[in-house]
Amino acid sequence: MAAIDSLMQTMNASSQTATVKKAELGSEDRFLKLLVAQMKNQDPLSPLDNAQVTSQMAQISTVSGIDKLNATLQTLTGSMTSNQPLQAAGLVGRMVMVPGSTLTLAGGVAAGGFSLEQPVEQLTVTVRDPLGAPMHTVNLGAQKPGMQTFAWDGVADNGQSAVPGSYSFEVTALAASKKITVTPLALGRVDAVRPGADGVTLTLGGFGEARMADVRQIF
Repeated sequence: MAAIDSLMQTMNASSQTATVKKAELGSEDRFLKLLVAQMKNQDPLSPLDNAQVTSQMAQISTVSGIDKLNATLQTLTGSMTSNQPLQAAGLVGRMVMVPGSTLTLAGGVAAGGFSLEQPVEQLTVTVRDPLGAPMHTVNLGAQKPGMQTFAWDGVADNGQSAVPGSYSFEVTALAASKKITVTPLALGRVDAVRPGADGVTLTLGGFGEARMADVRQIF
């Protein structure tokens, strides 16, 4: 197996080198053909000066370097994409914060969060039952920009304890008496990961799926 892995690595490296050389030669060949054609068809009474020729030769070197950089970036991007499922597998069993308004009550506590792009003078969180009716409202006061978290002990405003399960929440923020956009964040446990053409998808216990790219925080 070690010999096969070594052979595959050698073949991949050779393929990548060939791609870079092909791109480099292609660009240089095009520029040289244009330069030769320009020199052949130049006006004898007004030939190209040395500065102009030197400038065009410098362009050949610049484009060649850009082609090498593009080929290298494509290789790095492919490597990062192939490693995503392996990295995501390490999240199984962990808690992550993703955009969403689901609140899961378990063990007498539920947690969620929100993200603000600017400071606000007042922020209110309203917890709603499965039918959408308000159960609990709390004013968290002034908040700074960035991501914040909150917790609910499962006690409704009428004093009764809510049963374990899934609820929803709504976040309202005001600044200078104007309503400010808030991004609600849901907390869920990663139960599984699924690679796909659009990236890795996480299966979260309690409220479905989310893209790995949408994860805001890992606990």
